[in-house]
Amino acid sequence: MTSVKSLLTKPWIWSFLGALLVWLATIAFTGGYGAGGMVTAALSLAVFTVIVGVGQMFVITLGPGNVDLSLPANIGLASAVAMKVMDGNDSMIAVGLLAALACGAAVGAVNYLLIWALRIPPIIATLSASFIIQSIDISYGRGLQIKPPPGFADFANWQILGIPVLAILTVLFTIGAAVALQRMIYGRSVLAIGQNIRAAWLAGVNVGRIRFLTYTLSGALGGIDGALLAGYFRGANVDIGNEYLLASIAVVVIGGTSVAGGKANVPGVWGAALFLVLLLTMLNTFGVSAGVRLLLTGLIIVGVITAAGGQKAVR
Repeated sequence: MTSVKSLLTKPWIWSFLGALLVWLATIAFTGGYGAGGMVTAALSLAVFTVIVGVGQMFVITLGPGNVDLSLPANIGLASAVAMKVMDGNDSMIAVGLLAALACGAAVGAVNYLLIWALRIPPIIATLSASFIIQSIDISYGRGLQIKPPPGFADFANWQILGIPVLAILTVLFTIGAAVALQRMIYGRSVLAIGQNIRAAWLAGVNVGRIRFLTYTLSGALGGIDGALLAGYFRGANVDIGNEYLLASIAVVVIGGTSVAGGKANVPGVWGAALFLVLLLTMLNTFGVSAGVRLLLTGLIIVGVITAAGGQKAVR
């Protein structure tokens, strides 16, 4: 009993409980039909939110006001870059992925340089950058008809015993992110800056360098996400990243990361991503209209955050 109570004090557990309850409600409505397929689909789609969510989590952990609003435009541009570089050729997959990664990292670096050089809030800098990136993307990728190489498309949709390979690789990536956050100097520096930026500076943390690396990391993850999305959906699209702006922030908050900074939660990003995907599946299954779906999504998200917040308060 004590172990259960201890588990419920963990902020990340509530996102997983929310995902489980939504899944149970959906299969109860369908009489159990498609339960396994729903989990596979949820894992497949959650991967893309988790990847950008981890990058957003590191940025938000830097402290109040830090957020990357350029992710949707970044994802769209990187998807176009990856597809053009690959040009449908399997031998160019690695080069295309590196190009998308470099494109995203460059966007992240420019985001921080705008913040540093112009001394403007991150929310303004990254939003402004997103408009510039989107303009480049429209001129570069509008009407792009290049399909991903067959091998890359197959890889992005590959499953082993009903489990998407991308999900397995993303789990390994998030384990690495958790280790970096808790055990590496970089991760501890991010947490220290979020807890008290002046104290971190006085303790010898190179605040500027850590913030630069963090925004670059977020951009790089957005870039690789764009390439993977283009492979999964078998083509690039200017609007392919639009849904990941609010989703990347929502999974961070629902997953238990503090918006005040200094406290991050990697497992919660997975739980929150699964929760959001399964929630959308449930509402679609119930035949809920778009307006009501948005309202219910907002209310349910608030409920999960409140439950997690209440438990943290007790703690």
